[in-house]
Amino acid sequence: MPTNIMELPFIKGLDLCEQFFGEAVRPLLNHHFPRLRYAAGRLGGGSDVLGFDTPQSRDHDWGPRGTLFLAEADFDQLAPAIDQLLREKLPTTFHGYPTHYGRHPDGAYNLEFIDAGPVNHMIKITTAERFAQAYLALDLSRPLRPVDWLCLPSQHLATVRNGRLFHDSLGEMTRLRQTLHFYPHDVWLYLLAGQWTRIAQEDVFVSRTGDVGDDLGSRIIAGRQVQNIMRLAFLLEKKYAPYSKWFGTAFAQLDCAADLAPIFDRVWQAASWKSREAALNEAYLYLARRHNKSQLTDPLPAEVGFFHERPYRVIHTDQYADALYAQIQDPEVRALPRGLGNLDQLSDSTDILSAAWRFPKFASLFDSENL
Repeated sequence: MPTNIMELPFIKGLDLCEQFFGEAVRPLLNHHFPRLRYAAGRLGGGSDVLGFDTPQSRDHDWGPRGTLFLAEADFDQLAPAIDQLLREKLPTTFHGYPTHYGRHPDGAYNLEFIDAGPVNHMIKITTAERFAQAYLALDLSRPLRPVDWLCLPSQHLATVRNGRLFHDSLGEMTRLRQTLHFYPHDVWLYLLAGQWTRIAQEDVFVSRTGDVGDDLGSRIIAGRQVQNIMRLAFLLEKKYAPYSKWFGTAFAQLDCAADLAPIFDRVWQAASWKSREAALNEAYLYLARRHNKSQLTDPLPAEVGFFHERPYRVIHTDQYADALYAQIQDPEVRALPRGLGNLDQLSDSTDILSAAWRFPKFASLFDSENL
């Protein structure tokens, strides 16, 4: 028996989990609970859920695992029995990988070889309602409001959309994934407008800082603007942006990445603020043309001009935000404060974006009476 996980042939985590369910978990459920209605899949946190896992990912929180979603009425009675069944009957290895999990000193789970069961498996047993509450802070008993969408980090939405359901005889998780596939149209317009606003708020600062000799400040703001451009690109292509570790990897898969990446290289390589300004304006213009092609608003000027009477060049990106806000029809979305966007546009704090219990606490930010 091998003792080093890293020496085993690598298989993408989602594929391993689906095969594990089909070959090891499903037969046990069919035999011992033949009338059970449930869903099964690999959703939630983990690089494997996004499809970005590599051989290195196997050192923690990776392996043959998944989630069983029971009906709420069955949970209290059946969850303990199913958990015990899996502990006693699952094989100790699957396709060479252990099915038993231990704990790293830092709290992460890691695969461990054992000679015999019981298996400390990583098949989490829950319900659609409990998963939605624990992972997304959503109450499935009521429809999503626009403010609920704004309090959902795109990383969490991405790991629901991009994960995989292996089986669903209840339909609840299928419906949840369909609902969360992408933002409602007017919420999308609001987020697009918010992202254009973020660009407009700092586009000229790249030039102004450079003009007073603060090249470091100019470069820092340029980096922020590149990130803003990338987030706008995700929104325009109707994709959820993952968190920072996989942000660039996921961006590279967008249709516009091949065109924008060389422009970003010119931003990084710029030796002066003027060449940096020119490269960023090229990127802004590219997205402006994408905006016009989308026909979300009437065509807008996609041209570079001066910032008032100052010698700095901009494309007046605020006009795109204004035009998008004007297209919003939903009165609840129209009542939202301009410029805020969603939780990702408000904060990059890991302690906020990774803690579902904190998400609803930000709803009051979008109440105009509290601003």
